[in-house]
Amino acid sequence: MFVFDAHLDLAMNAVEWNRDLTRPLQEIRADESRLKDKPDRGHGTVCFPEMRRGGVGLCVATQIARVEHHAWSPVAGWRSPAQAWAMTQAQLAWYREMEEAGELVQIRDRAALEAHLANWPVQAASTQEAPHANKPAIGYILSLEGADSLVTMSHLERAYGYGLRAIGPAHYGPGVYANGTHATGGLNARGRELLTEMRRLGILLDATHLCDEAFWDVMKLWDGPVWASHQNCRSLVPDTRQWTDDQIRELIRRDGVLGAVFDAWMMVPGWERGKTTPVSAHLKLERIVEHIDHICQLAGNARHVGIGSDLDGGFGIEQTPQDLQSIAELQRLPALLRARGFSEADVFGLAHGNFLRVLRNAWT
Repeated sequence: MFVFDAHLDLAMNAVEWNRDLTRPLQEIRADESRLKDKPDRGHGTVCFPEMRRGGVGLCVATQIARVEHHAWSPVAGWRSPAQAWAMTQAQLAWYREMEEAGELVQIRDRAALEAHLANWPVQAASTQEAPHANKPAIGYILSLEGADSLVTMSHLERAYGYGLRAIGPAHYGPGVYANGTHATGGLNARGRELLTEMRRLGILLDATHLCDEAFWDVMKLWDGPVWASHQNCRSLVPDTRQWTDDQIRELIRRDGVLGAVFDAWMMVPGWERGKTTPVSAHLKLERIVEHIDHICQLAGNARHVGIGSDLDGGFGIEQTPQDLQSIAELQRLPALLRARGFSEADVFGLAHGNFLRVLRNAWT
């Protein structure tokens, strides 16, 4: 089945983790087997061959570079917005190289989206029709995870010019424009200016990572298209990284979509990084269906949740379900959804259709 993954940090992995995503996954793992600088060395799950094998023909791919505010964060930061901007430009250069190599194609508007979908077997479930090695370029929609790197609003306009189409104003901790995960505090004046300019340019809002106060401030001001690219449920995993039922209902009210995320600590409660393992937590893919179903119960339908795997977001198989060794195994999800009672139309919506609806409405 064709999969739209609403959150992958492809360029971060290529530029900062030094991973050649064009190579087979086992080769990437073998290259990293002796490295200890990152917790997921030798454990990665994402590369282009595996994306094609798993039918992940379209994704939201990030630029990411936060500014360090001397607050705890699992993600390293830069000392200034200018340095963060420079890192995002290195990431952009890598995306351009992958386009030239025929690995990726950037999707900027409705016409490009429909043309790309016509090249992929969106309704087909069998790789026999198009062996993964022969599938076309993977489509990507460029998103900025955390807006710290936008030095000025002219940088935002420049970014729109090179294809930036979605922004999450915050990431972890205090931010230049808004406070993010595990921080507190509402939207500041620069954040309000950012929202105004995003709306003028037609950039989609990614509400993921906004702290609670900033989330509600943003919702008071924002009247445009919105999604949460990688977001699970606080009622199932009690941490402020997840959303409350009221926050989920607010996104549903706006016809938004949440991407179910496969990072173990966001799937099960009580996870301790570096201590808990998928085996000790008895974590399997069925757990993500609990989060998906919870969102569907709040909505009364299956129109407001999809996949935002984040499978390359600084973790690997040491922090994924036991039965997910590669992004290709997202293909296990449709069978789990059917077993839970979801209709075939619901399964297609969850795999790709719901996020496509938001994009098409935003780009009409």
